[in-house]
This record gives sequence, structure tokens and C-alpha cells, in this order.
Amino acid sequence: MTVLILGGTSEAAALDQLLAEQAPEIRAIISLAGHTVDPRPSNLPVRIGGFGGVEGLRRYLVEEGIVAVIDATHPFAAIMPFHAEHACKAEGVPLLAIRRESWRPQDGDRWTCVPDIQAAAEALGPEARRVFLTIGRLELPAFADAPQHRYLVRAIEPIGDRLPVPHADVILARGPFTAEDEEALMRQEGVEVLVSKNSGGPATVGKLVAARRLSLPVVMVERPPKPDVETVDHIDQVLPWLVAQGLFVTERGV
Repeated sequence: MTVLILGGTSEAAALDQLLAEQAPEIRAIISLAGHTVDPRPSNLPVRIGGFGGVEGLRRYLVEEGIVAVIDATHPFAAIMPFHAEHACKAEGVPLLAIRRESWRPQDGDRWTCVPDIQAAAEALGPEARRVFLTIGRLELPAFADAPQHRYLVRAIEPIGDRLPVPHADVILARGPFTAEDEEALMRQEGVEVLVSKNSGGPATVGKLVAARRLSLPVVMVERPPKPDVETVDHIDQVLPWLVAQGLFVTERGV
């Protein structure tokens, strides 16, 4: 019995650990898009790269004997969730999505919500400011159209030439980050505005707490649309779902 996990999030990594500890009889494979050169270590077999669209994913489901798919892709994955929906529906494979809750503005927040990265770059305005970009390296080229700003970029890996502007400082780091550390960093770097994707979750929420404390404006990029599939918000709900599908029996036979 093989379960395919479409990974790329902390939830996928945690599910990896959960299955290894509580359901070793389940053969699970984690699939990563390959955007990160040095992904988190895994207890399970890992495949890296795309499937070749919906038809490629359908072939993979059949060839590997996949009995269920867990979509634990990033909240900003815009294509793979729809490919998974179509492929699983075509092959009759159960699909479950793990989707963490979005962040919501709190009292004292100064958010400007925008629909996409291009709109985020435009929302910074014409006046030069010190901008803290916490959006990942793949989204950086949009900000080349606003070269007047002085950017502080945080990414997991080197950004190369993705942000060709006169002033860009780069911090290489992987979360989680505490609110105290984020506040100290923003003070030290003279940050005037924060740009963030609404990824949700606790690992990087500290930057929003810090911005609130410092009364800094935040440009918040909202999530792309997702398919209407069965969804849970925590990995603890995955094993009960597999049980309900008749794919896994607990020690108590439930």
C-alpha cells in the first residue's frame, strides 16, 4: 500500500515523521517540486521534480500503485493542487489536502492585502523605502520593476541574479523565527515596510508580531485559488482519514 505525499511544507515533514513512527507498514513517498536545493531531511523515500502535467501524474499513480494522495504542498502552490485533483479523480484515487489556516490581521496591524506578487511590488509606491522581502527567492524578479527601494531579502538559498537592483542585502536563513529576533532584525536594518505571503502557520508568524509592535506597514499577498477537495488543517487528521478510506487499520482495529 503506497501513499503519495505532495510535499514542500512543514506539515509534509511532520507527516513524514508521523507515518514513520505510527504507521511503518504504509509505504509513503514524498514528492518535492525541486525548488529548494537542500530540502529538509526525510525518513521516507523522496522523489524530486514534476510529473509532466496531469497525464504524467496519472501514469505515476498507476505505475507506483498509489492508493491515496496527500496534498501537503505550499499554500502558494498554484498548479499542483489542481493537477492532483484531476489525476486522482480520473484514476479513482482518494485525495486529501492539508491546508493550514491563513493569518488574519490583529488589532494594531497595518496590512495592505494584494492579490499577487506584482501587485505587492506596485503597492510599495514610488518613494524609496527600506523593504523587508520575506517571499522566497522565486518571487523576487517582480521587484526589479521597483529599483528605487533598498531591499532586505531573506531566503533559504542564494538568490543569484533574481533581484537586479542597486541595493539588495540578503540573509540566508530557514525558520522558525521568534518575534523577538524579528523585531531586533527590523530595528537593526531600519526596515520601513514588510512584504509577506499569507502562508499561515507558526514558523514565520513572528515577523508579523514584530511589525505590529513596531507599527510597520505590511504588504500581504493573498493565496491563490485551490480546488474544492476534502481538506483537513492538521496532520493528526490524516491517519483517521486513511482508516475511513479502508486503507489503514489501527492497533485497536478501528
